[in-house]
Amino acid sequence: MANTFKSITKASVGTSTTDAYTVAAGTTTVVIGLVLSNRTGDQITADVILNKANVSADDVYLIRSLPLPNGSAFEYISGSKLIMETGDKIQVLSNTASSLDVTVSVLEQT
Repeated sequence: MANTFKSITKASVGTSTTDAYTVAAGTTTVVIGLVLSNRTGDQITADVILNKANVSADDVYLIRSLPLPNGSAFEYISGSKLIMETGDKIQVLSNTASSLDVTVSVLEQT
């Protein structure tokens, strides 16, 4: 099994649900970091969704309507881990256009 560390970024996420990270075919992923940053001068709210590839009824909010004051950041996976399987996605959304930066740090195992 090959292990590869990756850092994925999405800049200026807005009011449309955006895929921040998708697990590749034949891969299991350990999410070791997820940081949300408000790039605006106003407070925004952010959502993070775990979209399960095989069971859409089991899609869950990891974060729902998190308030992020202007210029602030929030680290979601501090000291814990999230296991994802082939096709699973982390999706993000803000209540304000072009306002949210997202960084996802993962360990991919193929």
